[in-house]
Amino acid sequence: MDPDSAIFVMPGRTPRLTLRSGRAGGMHGSMATVLVTGANRGIGLAFCQLLRQRGDAVVAVCRRSSPELDATGARVIADVDVTTGHGAVTLAKALGSTRLDLAILNAGILRESGLDDLDLGDVREQLEVNAVGPLRIAQTLLPNLGRGSKLALITSRMGSIADNGSGGAYGYRMSKAALNAAGVSLAIDLRPRGVAVAILHPGYVRTEMTGHSGNVEAREAAQMLLARIGELTLETSGRFLHANGQTLPW
Repeated sequence: MDPDSAIFVMPGRTPRLTLRSGRAGGMHGSMATVLVTGANRGIGLAFCQLLRQRGDAVVAVCRRSSPELDATGARVIADVDVTTGHGAVTLAKALGSTRLDLAILNAGILRESGLDDLDLGDVREQLEVNAVGPLRIAQTLLPNLGRGSKLALITSRMGSIADNGSGGAYGYRMSKAALNAAGVSLAIDLRPRGVAVAILHPGYVRTEMTGHSGNVEAREAAQMLLARIGELTLETSGRFLHANGQTLPW
């Protein structure tokens, strides 16, 4: 267990990250400050709802807010496009010196195309949003992450090369494999700073991105992912995990 945090689990409750008073830059009491990208819908929205319900301060980052997100009471930073330097600057200015205990980089897109209908523009777009974007935001957040902070990358099992048994989905698979590679490097580079990195597959989640065809509800996926993040330590940093805790192949 991370020596700077403790996890308390109550039946039917989302695990809470409780900050201890000795933590440099931490908040008083049990409230954590958590940033979530792609926060206006899907898993991102579910993260915000759960985090607010357990009493955390949430910084919700998105291009455009939604009524559901506004209703959570999170602090919304809109007009942030993770694919642009302008978006990164907008985020940095809005955050200022805000200390983050956890940053969940969740923003992503899915463009379905196979070899016969391959659109290289779609491939590039997915690489920009799903791989380059999170890396850009991670770099932007470095001044806001201190010893004991955690960084979570929401990736996909489809980024696994060893697990690819069906082919296709070139842009999505390539972008998530690239994100996984970035996650391992981030885990190595951030370890001396005391920042742990989670690389997490949420499961096949029923959201707008999947055409509501998944077999896991967004709230359930978010609960499992928060449990994995709660378990994260510097010793387990950089591992590729399913939301259910299973270690996934690269």
